[in-house]
Amino acid sequence: MDIHEIKEILISSLALDEVYVSGNSSHIQVIAVSKIFAGMSRVKQQQTIYAPLMKYITNNSIHAISIKAYTIEEWQSYGKNLYRC
Repeated sequence: MDIHEIKEILISSLALDEVYVSGNSSHIQVIAVSKIFAGMSRVKQQQTIYAPLMKYITNNSIHAISIKAYTIEEWQSYGKNLYRC
């Protein structure tokens, strides 16, 4: 599965302010930024990102995924410094 397809699925499914998807067709890294993550546990944040991708994980289009989710404030404070394109 192409990283651009994954990005489009996430954008169309979730209210994300920013999303970065990298990796190859089977090992994907996702960084998602949104106000929807405020007050959520880290587990709930990851479950939110997993949800629209589950059918692709289940059918092995995505073999492995790493997720980092940030609120807008977290991203502005330190997330941007951790992420390098």
